[in-house]
Amino acid sequence: MGATLDLTGRTALVTGGASGIGRACATRLAAAGAAVVLVDRDDAVKDVAATLGGAALVADLADLDGLDALGGPGLAADILVNNAGFQHVAPIEEFPPETFGAILRLMLEAPFRLARRLLPGMYETGWGRIVNISSVHGHRASAYKSAYVAAKHGLEGLSKVIALEGAPHGVTSNCVDPAYVRTPLVEKQIADQARQHGIGEDEVVEKIMLTPVAVKRLVEPDEVAELAALFYGPASPSITGGSFTLDGGWTAH
Repeated sequence: MGATLDLTGRTALVTGGASGIGRACATRLAAAGAAVVLVDRDDAVKDVAATLGGAALVADLADLDGLDALGGPGLAADILVNNAGFQHVAPIEEFPPETFGAILRLMLEAPFRLARRLLPGMYETGWGRIVNISSVHGHRASAYKSAYVAAKHGLEGLSKVIALEGAPHGVTSNCVDPAYVRTPLVEKQIADQARQHGIGEDEVVEKIMLTPVAVKRLVEPDEVAELAALFYGPASPSITGGSFTLDGGWTAH
């Protein structure tokens, strides 16, 4: 029988924790005994944190000045789950530069800045786990998603650098790369894609989202959370610098 995931005494910081993958990851961490700190710009994060017996920080992580002050000077965690993100779908020539910048700030620079703040504490204790919720779009491109694809490709590289630097200090860093997950973000994408392509929302799921996927279904948030749990579990010390797909066979092509 395998070892049980026991994170008693550990603290986990999860971004985008109000819903979707972030909420699922926080729930899994709390179930394993970790003290969870959830960050989200949505006030609903307070209710989620209360349900899990954790703490909530309401903040827009794309606001880098606010991010640097997040949680005060004593911010610390043994586990960091970088999950917060949003999507915008448009051709490059119509893509608002300010939106492109906001996506990169939230999905690439915020993970860098959070890692920069938390790594010294992890190094001091000799144990740390960073899990970056990336995407199949960290390996494959899709039309009309220039900022999202660029951010996820960058996050993959950042994760590998953290893995190399953190290895001598007992810190690991990995990416989880799902295909489309049944989250509020994806639901909005479906509507955006339907408008962009001039087709119905059911057709978007069937003909665009699931076309490159061998397993014809959306991924559930709990599946992502369960895979992420591998990276702070008993088998995790030598699992680092990796990108672990949960893409239904998308990257098998």
